[in-house]
Amino acid sequence: MDYSYESEHTKFMRELLEKNPQLESKRLEARSMWWDKKLDKEEQKRFNESDDPMKPYVYFGG
Repeated sequence: MDYSYESEHTKFMRELLEKNPQLESKRLEARSMWWDKKLDKEEQKRFNESDDPMKPYVYFGG
């Protein structure tokens, strides 16, 4: 069995990262900006408690 197969996508990504090593640090920076956040449990609790249920037929006044 040939385990040396590499898809075109994998080759592209490997070559891209080899040519542009700064992409990894930019990726980590963007991830920390948008995703790696500490959850404030008290704020999350207030958010969940203040949630008003969506009214049916929101596009029709009444």
